[in-house]
Amino acid sequence: MKIVVLVGLPGSGKSTYAAQTGWTSLSSDAIRRLLADDETDQTIHERVFETLRYLLRQRLEIGRAVTCIDATNLKPEERKPYVEMGKSFGCEVEAVFFDVPVEVCRERNGLRARVVPDEALTAMAAKLIPPSAAEGFDGVTVVR
Repeated sequence: MKIVVLVGLPGSGKSTYAAQTGWTSLSSDAIRRLLADDETDQTIHERVFETLRYLLRQRLEIGRAVTCIDATNLKPEERKPYVEMGKSFGCEVEAVFFDVPVEVCRERNGLRARVVPDEALTAMAAKLIPPSAAEGFDGVTVVR
C-alpha cells in the first residue's frame, strides 16, 4: 500500500496531477464541499482534516493500494500525520512537491472558478516548506 502526499500552493497543479494519475484522492476541498456545501469554508478546517484522516485510515484498513492526499500540506507538521499513519500500516509514503513559482500559481488561480484571495496565497507561499526524506517520506518527487 502507498500514500502519496501532494504538497504545493493553490494553482500549482496538485488536483490536475491527482486526476491524471487515476489514483483515488482525498481532497480537503471536496471534504469541505461535502461537509459544509462550500469548498471555500475555512471555518471547519479541523473537522475537514479529521475527516480526511478518518477516510485515509478506512482505506488503509481495507487494503486500498494507493491513496493520494490532495491538500496544500505546506508544513512538515501538516504532513506528519500521513507519514505516521502510513508507517503504522506498513505503507510506502511518498511526497510529490509542486515547485511552481508563486507568480504562476497567481495566474492559474485567477483562471479558476474558485479563486483563492491573493493575500491568502501570499501568506501560504511564506509558510511553504518543501518536503524532505528527513520527515519520513520514502521518496520525494519534484514537479516543476
